[in-house]
Amino acid sequence: MSQQASPRGTFLKIADAVQAEIEAKPDMTELPSAAELMRVYGVSRGVALRVFGVLEKEGRAERVPGGRWRVVRPGQERDRRPLTEQIAEVIRTDELTVGAKFPSTNALAERFGVARPTVAKALDKLEAAGLLSASQQGKQRTVRALPGREEPS
Repeated sequence: MSQQASPRGTFLKIADAVQAEIEAKPDMTELPSAAELMRVYGVSRGVALRVFGVLEKEGRAERVPGGRWRVVRPGQERDRRPLTEQIAEVIRTDELTVGAKFPSTNALAERFGVARPTVAKALDKLEAAGLLSASQQGKQRTVRALPGREEPS
């Protein structure tokens, strides 16, 4: 069967159009929402979601909290480790010592581009692992131990 007799799927055509828009707008950081794709192209939500799937598979987009999609540019590096590991790394990168005050939930949420509840869950895991002091209203967390040190059993 020739290519003319078998046209590409609608979602693939829309994905090509969105990719062309990404290339034409170097300052574009976020993809249109599914609702915007549905309105502009007159397609169902399922088709719009398949567009995001194609762009993600091609490495041109990634999901971000809140149901949005971020543009991924060639050569753009992103830390894909779990947030708990990234936050534990703050102790090393900020050269914090045992007893030092740890950044607030708000500061970490802004630093990592995630929601505060997401950071709070990661901090709870670090607290359970013994790296940070317990959370108390009005008191800033402190470093209790340095990450990466293996304890002999």
